[in-house]
Amino acid sequence: MSNDNKTGLTSIAELGEFGLIDHLTAKFTSKQASTVKAIGDDAAILDYNNEQVVVTTDLLLEGIHFNLTYTPLKHLGYKAVAVNLSDVYAMNATPRQITVSIGVSQKMAVEHMDELYEGIALACDRYNVDLIGGDTSASLTGLTISITAMGTAAANKITRRDSAETNNLICVSGDLGGAYMGLQLLEREKEVFQSSGGGQPQLEGYEYILQRQLKPEPREEVVQLLDKLGIQPTSMIDISDGLSSELMHICTKSGKGCKIYQDKLPIDAETSKMAEEFKLEPIIAALNGGEDYELLFTIEAGDFEKLKEEKIISVIGHITEQEEGAYMVSASGQEITLQAQGWNPLEKK
Repeated sequence: MSNDNKTGLTSIAELGEFGLIDHLTAKFTSKQASTVKAIGDDAAILDYNNEQVVVTTDLLLEGIHFNLTYTPLKHLGYKAVAVNLSDVYAMNATPRQITVSIGVSQKMAVEHMDELYEGIALACDRYNVDLIGGDTSASLTGLTISITAMGTAAANKITRRDSAETNNLICVSGDLGGAYMGLQLLEREKEVFQSSGGGQPQLEGYEYILQRQLKPEPREEVVQLLDKLGIQPTSMIDISDGLSSELMHICTKSGKGCKIYQDKLPIDAETSKMAEEFKLEPIIAALNGGEDYELLFTIEAGDFEKLKEEKIISVIGHITEQEEGAYMVSASGQEITLQAQGWNPLEKK
């Protein structure tokens, strides 16, 4: 490849669509036995034997879902894969393959695409999934990334969001609100950078919440832990739009109500500190922030003894009858009605 233009970068037009695909995917190799044929034909060939297949797709749009001012392309590639795999794990399934389709704006060069695909490859290697195809196109509205993820599970293991039962315990993995506060920090420092003509961002001491926003990890280990403990969740969903919103999805789909407790919600100290800087109650970030990609699930009450010592999982409440409503009990004992106030990408601004 030549890069004799003024920027020293290689024009995508120089490679063409198929040349770009060959260039970006040359280093990807198949790891899954179910991948019979990956990239290089009109379609991939997969063989899942007797397992059921789950399929999920996410669309990421520049200016809506990510901002390239503060999002490194390598991190973006990794995150784009991670958020799709999170949906597979939320079905209590194991991810196997992905396809990646991209809309490329004119400001992107081959080297930029290399960075993006380096992150995609890193996520594929970390979670042992195969890239088996996709598409590329020009975009007039910025970078667009669409990823489809496929996974498998035995029929009796797949867990949906519509099967919670009364008196089930409500559990959540990890901690909540960190990704949202990381985003607030990045947006604040972006404004400072732009208004000051290039002032250095102040990000020290907030590495954890920045990682939660820029490089989230799907909760593979939680699915593996539940299997090891012999616990079959009765319902499950991943937290992409905020705890309150996701919990309401489970309740609405299952025809149930719920009661959770504020003092049981796991919130990291770094999240709380950042919330205080913004004069925001940490519980608001935990309930409505989104992009934590933790797993929210319900279990039978009898399974509590199996996981009560597991620090990665918090029991935050229980499922009730639908007519009892959906509430959070505050630290002072007040019952506060839960509402689905998470991020809505179609909401008019």
